[in-house]
Amino acid sequence: MIDYIALSIGHGLLAFAFWHMFMRAGVDVDPLIAEIQDAEKANRQNTSIAGRNAQRRSQADDEGVAL
Repeated sequence: MIDYIALSIGHGLLAFAFWHMFMRAGVDVDPLIAEIQDAEKANRQNTSIAGRNAQRRSQADDEGVAL
C-alpha cells in the first residue's frame, strides 16, 4: 500500500511540475522565428510588383508628389 502512495505522490508532483512548466507564457515564443518571419514578409513585399508599387505610392505621399 505504501508503494502506491509513494508512486502516486511522485508522479503527481512530476505531473504538476510539467503542467506548471508548459503553462508558462514564454514556452512557445521563439524570437528568432519571429525575426525570420518579419524579414521574409519584408522581402516578399519588396520583391513583389504590388509591394513595390505600394512602396512608391507611400514615398510619393510622403514627399507630396502626385502620381
